[in-house]
Order: sequence, then C-alpha cells, then structure tokens
Amino acid sequence: MRVWNHVIWALNAHTGHFELRAFPTFSNSSSDFVKRNTQSHFPLSKMSGSDDSSGWQLTESDPSVFTELLKTLQVPLVVDDLYSLEPSVLSHLKPLHALIFLFKWLPGAGEPESTGGEYDADFPGFFANQVVNNACATLAVLNALGNIESLPMGQPLTDLISFTAGMDPQTRGMAVTSADWLREAHNALSPPSTISLDGLNLPKTSEDVYHFVVYLPFTGAVYELDGLKRAPIRHGPYEENGEGWTKRAREVIEARIATYPPGALEFSLLALHDDTLPRLEQQLAESEASGDQLTAAEVSQQIANEKSKRQRWAFENSLRRHNHFGLIHALLLALAKGGQLEAAAEGARSKMRQRIAERREKGEDAQMEED
Repeated sequence: MRVWNHVIWALNAHTGHFELRAFPTFSNSSSDFVKRNTQSHFPLSKMSGSDDSSGWQLTESDPSVFTELLKTLQVPLVVDDLYSLEPSVLSHLKPLHALIFLFKWLPGAGEPESTGGEYDADFPGFFANQVVNNACATLAVLNALGNIESLPMGQPLTDLISFTAGMDPQTRGMAVTSADWLREAHNALSPPSTISLDGLNLPKTSEDVYHFVVYLPFTGAVYELDGLKRAPIRHGPYEENGEGWTKRAREVIEARIATYPPGALEFSLLALHDDTLPRLEQQLAESEASGDQLTAAEVSQQIANEKSKRQRWAFENSLRRHNHFGLIHALLLALAKGGQLEAAAEGARSKMRQRIAERREKGEDAQMEED
C-alpha cells in the first residue's frame, strides 16, 4: 500500500459533482498495515513482518507505470489520470473498462453500508486478496483485467488466471503474489534500493496509509474490488444507455469521499481504457481519404500530443529504473571539496525544523528526527 499522486477533490459549483485537483507527492505507508487490516476481515496464515521480505518493492501511482506494466503483461490497454467523472471527459476514453481509485485509508472507512453496497460472496469473476505489502497497485490491475471479457493478454497472465480459477480470494492472492514473473514485472519499474536503514533501530513515526480499489462493470452491476475485503462489493445495477456504469461509479465514489472529514480529502483516480492511438490513426486516415482537412488537422494534433505523452512516459520510466546513488555521492563530494557541505546540511536541518513546527501547529504528528 503505497501512495504517490495525491489529488484534492473539490465540489464543482456548476456541475454539483466532485472533481479532482492533482499535485504530486510521495509517501510511505506503515509496514504492517496489510497484516493489521486484513486480519480484521479474514484470517491470514502467514504474513511478512517487513516491507521487503515479500520481495515486492515500492512502485509509484503514475499512469506511465501502470501502462508499462500492461505492456509487459501484453494487454492492449492504457491508464490515464482522471480529473473529473463528467460525461464530456469520459467520452474521450471509451471504451472505459475500470476506474482505479487511490484513497487515504481510515479505520472503519469503506464498509459497504457507507456507500450503499453489499458483499457478494458468490461473485463469479476474478477476485484476489492482497496478502503481502507493496503489491497493492499490481493486484488492483489484475483484479480489473481478470474481469474484462475477451481481453487479449500474454500467455503467462492467461495461465495464471486459469490456474487460480475456483480458488478462494485468499488462496488466489497467495498464488498471484507467488508468481515470480509477475513480481519481476512489478519490480522492474520500482526505484532501485541502494541504501537500507534496516537494523539501525530508528524510531518509528506514524505514516499515512493509502490503498487502491477498483470499480468496474460486471454482469450488469457496478462492483468494487478491494483486495483487503473478504469479498467484492456489489453497488447495484446500472443503465446501459446514457452514461452507463460510470454514473453509478461516480455516485459511489462521491459517497465514499463524503465520509471523510475535512482536510483528509486526498485521492487519486485512474482510468483503465483502450489505447486511443489506433482509433485516432484510423480516424486520421479516413479524414484524409475523404478530403476533410480540418478534421485531419485536429486528429493529427491529438496523435502528436498522445505520442509526446508516451515519449515523456518512457523517459520518466527510464529515470525510475536508474540508480542515482552515484550521482548523489558525487554531488556530496563536490560540496565537501568546495566547503559548502556543512552549510547545505544546516540548511536542510533548518527546513526540517520548520516543517516540524508547521506540523505541530496543525496538530499533526511531528515525531521526526532532526538529525
């Protein structure tokens, strides 16, 4: 359970719906959160006592990371940030297969009764529990992919879904997270871990905990798939016409947001949808063939924007894979040789003291080590 892109949801006075306002951050969750929370819903026979013992590493909640994972799994879908659930926004992402919702976990939050849903113990689709730390994002993706009808995917993923058919959610979760190839695909986009603080007995500080769940249509109803729950949550049927399943999903998400206290509205929403490039390229060819130069120019610009985004994603993912420790070490040496290291360290300590003071003024936990 990790977080990464924080987003503030605000009420749009014109539409009457919540909309997202994003700002990037990076935060850790407590290492024993999975153990504590899952035991309140179903028993676990074995659980790691530390983040790293499972072999699953930290990942970032970024569309480029999810899309690269889908590419590795040989699934022809992409993931994009979603800042609004208005029909005009969603129309550009059709067909939209699932919404991946990241939220700040609070004790007792997210129970079915708070959003009008109910557990469906007889859910016939794919659902796996999360039984190890750090696998949250990938498990959310698999819980979505396993319920999309006729979806092309690579042979390893096809075999894994077939192999786990008929298993209970906990056993399926163990089988999924025990797949070496899947763990390697997940870890391939994790920042390299060069320095370990294990064994230093540093004081533990309280950390915000975040979690992924999936909303998707299945057999005529909207379902919520949360790997920390004992079963999928059914949120009722939806109308095929009009907005379709996303209307009901929006209502559920907004109801969930409304259960949070003011100041705790930090969320992220991602859309899992078909790759738009093939459709745009076909539309461009048709426009050029018919002589519709205006439409062709507009579509050509959309294609250029999409390709530019993919190039940026590729660059960002290459940075994630790179080990920057050598660069950091060289910069510290250069500061030391120039006699600037102590001043830089004191500046950092001063900023830390300021942050501690600000958190204490807000009544937040400020248990940090200044050194």
